Amino acid sequence: MTAATEFAPAKINLALHVTGQQANGYHLLDSLVVFAGVGDALSVTSAERTSLTVDGPFSEGVPNDPRNLVWKALDRAGVTAQVALTKNLPHGAGIGGGSSDAAAILRAVGRPDLALGLGADVPVCLGAQPQRMQGIGDVLSDVADCPRFWLVLVNPGAHVPTMDVFGALSSKQNPPMDPMPEDGDWLAWLAAQRNDLQDPAIAYAPVIGDALAALGDAQLARMSGSGSTCFGIYEDEASASAAQARIAGTEPDWWVVATQTFGAGVS
Repeated sequence: MTAATEFAPAKINLALHVTGQQANGYHLLDSLVVFAGVGDALSVTSAERTSLTVDGPFSEGVPNDPRNLVWKALDRAGVTAQVALTKNLPHGAGIGGGSSDAAAILRAVGRPDLALGLGADVPVCLGAQPQRMQGIGDVLSDVADCPRFWLVLVNPGAHVPTMDVFGALSSKQNPPMDPMPEDGDWLAWLAAQRNDLQDPAIAYAPVIGDALAALGDAQLARMSGSGSTCFGIYEDEASASAAQARIAGTEPDWWVVATQTFGAGVS
């Protein structure tokens, strides 16, 4: 590797079912994951020693040392590099920002085989494709029929610790996702699914409920991951853009973005 640029897209859990918990504490999941056209940007250049610079609208508080998953990914690959990371995604927000960054590094250095063990979301973030994620994040299958969706992403600025949300989950043994639709009615299918972490996240940070309420004109609104980012599915670009403008106008301190998800074979 001499130099590479990578896009690290936001990961969206359109549905997230918690189906069990292993003896070691790891939770078992069943989730439909898609990726959106907004994300972080990384520039990776070979160097004798690893260094990491972070800029962008969400750079504050992001470590630029071995605590960062970017650095850990390089160490795991046995590679040293100079990395410039532009943080366009809020961190700790349920949209896989750090995991997507680490996956981008593994793509850049040609070591996608090292994703498992860096974090539950890193393997799924290797490819910007709709995927079903099961197990502890290690069982992945492509979802070729999943359509592209117009989304409005809303993050109200609350930081929700993932372990606290999982710990507050009343039941760890919940039904998996229903069989995926054969008739193409994905919106109706999604409406019948869940994010099992949504209620405990709202209990921890009630402003998440405010974000969902702000998406009340969407065809479907739900929280992604363990929070606090929520998404609304809209019919088309015009309606998504209108919702973005409306929410940004009433909540100027929130992160609000209209974007489209990638479909199968699109990256």
